[in-house]
Amino acid sequence: MPKIGMEPIRREALVKATIAEIGEHGTLDVTVSQIAQRAGMSSALAHHYFGGKEQIFVAAIRYMLGVYAAEVRGALVMADTPATRVEAIVRASFSPRNFRSETVSSWMNFYVLAQRSEEAERLLSIYQSRLRSNLRFGLRPLVGARAEAVAGRVAALIDGVYLRQSLGGGVPDNARANQQVMDYVELELEKGEK
Repeated sequence: MPKIGMEPIRREALVKATIAEIGEHGTLDVTVSQIAQRAGMSSALAHHYFGGKEQIFVAAIRYMLGVYAAEVRGALVMADTPATRVEAIVRASFSPRNFRSETVSSWMNFYVLAQRSEEAERLLSIYQSRLRSNLRFGLRPLVGARAEAVAGRVAALIDGVYLRQSLGGGVPDNARANQQVMDYVELELEKGEK
């Protein structure tokens, strides 16, 4: 007899186990059995909840995007100027919940998954579009017509810091990552509105 109310708890446990397994192994070549074992349940139950490995991966992407979106919203609440808005978005990108080894590894592997999964590609496209849009909104009063281009470069730099970290950058240094991106933003702001 199924336990009432357990499905959301078990789904979340499987999603978190997926992120941890991918983070530990550094690859998408993990099995549903490994994920289920880490979550403390059978692979049959994992298949029951998600259908297959790719669906579990997509659920993990959704989860990470949800965490990221919550971090951004929380950071933007405190932002009262365009410059602090941009800084809040960058800071949320490198928050302790988003910029830790297992999450960085999972993000990079989900970019790989997006090359063969339409759903993963769609989710990552939404993330990238929202990131650029949020940055553009904060940058427009500061750099004018250059906001679109600057937002694209800042978003690419954020991705680049994640990529470098995934290639063996040791323990993620949130403050350093944030400062690298903000140093670039400052250079762009010095150029002013053109």
